[in-house]
Amino acid sequence: MLKERYNYQPLERVSIEGSRHYQTPNGEPLPSVTTVLDALKDKTSLYEWRKRVGDEEANRITKLATGIGTQVHLHIEKYILEEDRPGGTNLIHQMSKELSDIVIEKGLSNVDEVWGTEVPLYYPGLYAGTTDCVGVWKGKPAIIDFKTSRKPKKKEWISDYFLQGSAYAAAHNEVYGTDIKTTVIMMIGWDKESDNMGNYQEFVVEGAELRQYKHKFLKRLDMYHDLIFDEKEKTTPMKAEDFTGG
Repeated sequence: MLKERYNYQPLERVSIEGSRHYQTPNGEPLPSVTTVLDALKDKTSLYEWRKRVGDEEANRITKLATGIGTQVHLHIEKYILEEDRPGGTNLIHQMSKELSDIVIEKGLSNVDEVWGTEVPLYYPGLYAGTTDCVGVWKGKPAIIDFKTSRKPKKKEWISDYFLQGSAYAAAHNEVYGTDIKTTVIMMIGWDKESDNMGNYQEFVVEGAELRQYKHKFLKRLDMYHDLIFDEKEKTTPMKAEDFTGG
């Protein structure tokens, strides 16, 4: 399955004013794709959810979701690399093994080649990030991301995932001369209470629709830079020479 067709260069993660950036091979710091999207995300529903269930329950669910997500990703990566998968007997380890097996059976079975996992990518002068997987899905070069979810999702609810995938596809095409026109989201549910345990969902965006998401992401990137500029303006004291009023 793994065919290393490209020499992916590692990117150093750096923090600039509390935001994740990546340093490209030529030393240029670029904002991460997730930093750009998170900065402009409407978090109203998240705040309302925390208020509704209470901080203690919200923290419990968030910790569980993070643990399962991390372990499922690790299981899938180790499977692709043909390395020993994580062990463990606690709840998170047991669930993650079962859930990743479903993704492997229903999702990875359609992947013909994997060019890399946890692939660092950057678009020169614009942005950078790490995608879960790059390869060939059903005969098509594709960006592939693995997601875990507490509740079932509808396509219109996860537009940020497609913005993310379109950004990674554009970066790969720019740096490595490919023509990736497809992004695939392989999602596995993990919550019994939401009747979503082991529920596999697959979302695909390609062609003209993916190009539309790329243009939307570039607009978000412009908005991000405007936001950062405005924040700097607010926190930078005005100097006497900057004042030109009469």
